[in-house]
Amino acid sequence: QVQLVESGGGLVQPGGSLRLSCAASGFTYDDWAIGWFRQAPGKKREGVASFTNSDGSTYYSGSVKGRFTVSRDNAETTVYLQMNNLAPEDTAIYYCAADRFSPNYLPSWRIFGSWGQGTQVTVSS
Repeated sequence: QVQLVESGGGLVQPGGSLRLSCAASGFTYDDWAIGWFRQAPGKKREGVASFTNSDGSTYYSGSVKGRFTVSRDNAETTVYLQMNNLAPEDTAIYYCAADRFSPNYLPSWRIFGSWGQGTQVTVSS
């Protein structure tokens, strides 16, 4: 059973940075992917970024490309989301999710079967 634990959310001023962590356990295979998603109040859940473990590829939504970077800690199964130049519209609950597949695109949240608890990111002055 895959378990995901997120951390790193908080309050940051516009233009600031945060790094979210998604610590995963329970993988018994290497062909997994982790996606980052966010949901703001009254809005639909949207994909932000994803990491495909089989080849280390990463994918981003257009709204965060160039500002956010997803990476993996090779020593542990932790995937990070580095968020730079944050703006108020980035305010949302951020979730990481995992499943067994190797996408070469940014997958829909509907595909993922395992989810973390979410972490709040608030961008405000």
